[in-house]
Amino acid sequence: MSVKPPRRALSLWLSLLLLPLLPACSSPRSDAFLGVVTPYKVEVVQGNVITREQVEQVRVGMSRAQVRDVLGSPMVADIFHDDRWDYVFTIRRPGAPPQQRNVIVRFEGERLKSMDAPDLPAERDFVASIDTAKPVKTPPSLSLTPEQLKALPAPAAPAATSPTPDAPPSGPARTYPPLEPR
Repeated sequence: MSVKPPRRALSLWLSLLLLPLLPACSSPRSDAFLGVVTPYKVEVVQGNVITREQVEQVRVGMSRAQVRDVLGSPMVADIFHDDRWDYVFTIRRPGAPPQQRNVIVRFEGERLKSMDAPDLPAERDFVASIDTAKPVKTPPSLSLTPEQLKALPAPAAPAATSPTPDAPPSGPARTYPPLEPR
């Protein structure tokens, strides 16, 4: 005859086991599960990265092909607005603030009329703004200072008898297994 535990006691034990998981469900700011496991966040990069150096190369009067050579193909080239190219750039990278930039290029016929570009970062500044790598500590020194050299123990004295060039090497004789079975 087996004794079944009452349902009420079973539900009490189950609720006590699940109680520590409740704070993880109510925390809106943390993506971590129980403070340990974090979900993978995809890095999203869309559009053209346009830097200050590229904008400085573009001049009024350049042809569409020349502008495309400098800035790349536009993200939006609308057939209803043939005289306008939009270069849109967005990036969301874990550990870095999201960024969005819009550069609008206007043409008159086949020649560049104007360019509306916000204050764009230089290439080095852009790379620094999306760099999420931890700073590298200073590498260890590979040479010793004179004080460290003096602190080293003195080398051991050489053996009294040195083997002659014709003498066989000393030490235990070694036997090796055969390379192929006989």
